[in-house]
Amino acid sequence: MNKSGTLYIVATPIGNLEDITLRALRILQEVDIIAAEDTRQTIKLLNHFEIKNNLVSYYEHNKIEKGKYLIEQLLSGKDIALVSDAGSPGISDPGEDIIKLALEHDVRLTMVPGATAAVMGLVLSGLPTGRFAFEGFLPVNKKLRNERLKSIKNDTRTLILYEAPHKLVRTLKDLRDAFGNRQIVLARELTKRFEEVCRITVDEAIEKYNVESPRGEFVLILEGADDKQMKEESINSWTNISLREHVSKYICDGLSKKEAMKKTAEDRGLSKRDVYNGLLEE
Repeated sequence: MNKSGTLYIVATPIGNLEDITLRALRILQEVDIIAAEDTRQTIKLLNHFEIKNNLVSYYEHNKIEKGKYLIEQLLSGKDIALVSDAGSPGISDPGEDIIKLALEHDVRLTMVPGATAAVMGLVLSGLPTGRFAFEGFLPVNKKLRNERLKSIKNDTRTLILYEAPHKLVRTLKDLRDAFGNRQIVLARELTKRFEEVCRITVDEAIEKYNVESPRGEFVLILEGADDKQMKEESINSWTNISLREHVSKYICDGLSKKEAMKKTAEDRGLSKRDVYNGLLEE
């Protein structure tokens, strides 16, 4: 029987301390250890709620060494609460790694849910929320960044990204180069006194922050690719070859003539009869 302790993934406020849950406060008081991404930030939270506990650091540059230590403590029967700087651990932070380690060692784990900047930004954006993709922070490496942007260019879902203030303008320019001048929402200081949600275009955002100095961590919510426009572009991309060449391409790819005609019709926005009649006329 597994006698390990429990790893609690505890969400903390993203700004306003009133957003912490009663359950989170209880867990932070009861566990044997609190593993924090930034102990300086977490100690402010603990002091505010008069919680005294054993606080250890667990962040990107010590996650291998501290990860082993935390797993050892869990396997010895101790309960641990994992917290990030703010919001939900495991989202764009090293919490993802300790969660994987815990699962590999059959450690019990659960989550104490709470505020998440990405979801709050999405809801406040006014952009479609039925389908969305969270991209977190884009790669810093230029080649990897361009590859990522290329891979999501035609995604019709609403896109959510995080960005630091000193990198904001560069990212906005990269989005403009990759996607064009789409609608974007920039959310900052969420839940705080100077909360701001700015609903503009990417070009307007670049102009705004070329003048203003960006402050605070940003959530960027970008409209997805226009499905109708993508279909039109796809149809237009085939106009430089004949129907017969189009059908022949699919036959060479291994499709039957019937299947090739069907695919050609879909590509060009035509009916199968239109394709058939067009072939007879060529």
